[in-house]
Amino acid sequence: MFVATLIAAGKLTDEVVREAIDRLDATGHDVGAPHWLDVGDAADIVFQGSLVSARKELALMDHGALDVVVQPMGDRTKKLIVADMDSTMITVECIDELADYAGIKDQIAAITKRAMKGELDFRAALLERVALLGGMAESVLVECRMERVKLTRGARTLVQTMKAHGAYSVLVSGGFTAFAGPVGEAIGFDMVVANELGIAGGKLSGTVSEPIVDAAAKLETLKAEAAKHGLPLGEALAVGDGANDIPMLTAAGLGVGYHPHAAVGEAADAVIRHHDLTALLWAQGYPRRSWVLG
Repeated sequence: MFVATLIAAGKLTDEVVREAIDRLDATGHDVGAPHWLDVGDAADIVFQGSLVSARKELALMDHGALDVVVQPMGDRTKKLIVADMDSTMITVECIDELADYAGIKDQIAAITKRAMKGELDFRAALLERVALLGGMAESVLVECRMERVKLTRGARTLVQTMKAHGAYSVLVSGGFTAFAGPVGEAIGFDMVVANELGIAGGKLSGTVSEPIVDAAAKLETLKAEAAKHGLPLGEALAVGDGANDIPMLTAAGLGVGYHPHAAVGEAADAVIRHHDLTALLWAQGYPRRSWVLG
C-alpha cells in the first residue's frame, strides 16, 4: 500500500484531488477514497500499484502551489529526522553571510552555489572558502548569527511535533558549529553535528578541524543514529537542499529535497518547492490539530 499526499495550503480543491485520483486510476493503480488531513490544505490518497509510476504521473500535475509526496503507507510516520541546516532549517548559507562581512560575498557565494549544485567537490570547496575568511575576528561569528540567521518557517513546528510523537532529531551540517549549535538549540534538535572553524588569537585561522562533515559524514550520521536507536532506515526522514545531502536523502526511508538544487530534486523521493517545513508533517499523516506549534 502506498499513499500520495497532496499539499497546497489554502488552495487544495476537490477538483485537484479528483485529478490525482483519475491520473492514478488511468495508469493502472487501485485507488481508494481520498481522506482530508486538513480541508483545503492537504489530502491523502491511498492506493496499490507502482510507487515509481505513481510518483512520475503525479509529478505531471501543474497547479502552481501543489506539492506531492508519494511513499509507502506502512512506515510514513518517521521516528528519526536528520536535517541539513543552511537553506533548509535556516534561510541563508552562513558562509556566504560571513563573507559579506569580509566584503567577498559574491566570490564565496559563487563557490557555494556550484558546490551545492554538485559541480565542485564539497570538501575542496569548503576548504577554499574558509581559507578566504582567514583573519576575520572571531566576534563576527556571533554578530553574523544574530543579524543574518533566520529559522525557516515551520522548522520548530516540524521538529517539536515529531519529538512529541517519539522521534529523535539530528541537525547535520556542512556548515559550522558556531551557527549550528545555537540553531539546533533554538529549533529543539536532540543532536547537532557540524564543522569546527579553526580559531587562533581571537581570529579565524582559515582552517577547519578534521574530520570534516561532508556528504559521507552526513550519510554515516544517518546510519549511525538509526542503528543507535534500533530503527531501520525506512523509519528515517532526511531533508536537505544541496548535493552533499544526496547520499543521506537516498538512504533514508523518505528523502525530501527542500526547495532544492536540480540534482537534489532528481535524487530525492519527494520535493517541497512551494511550502514551508510543516509540509513534512502532512506528509507523515499529521493533521494540524496534532502539531506542536513552534
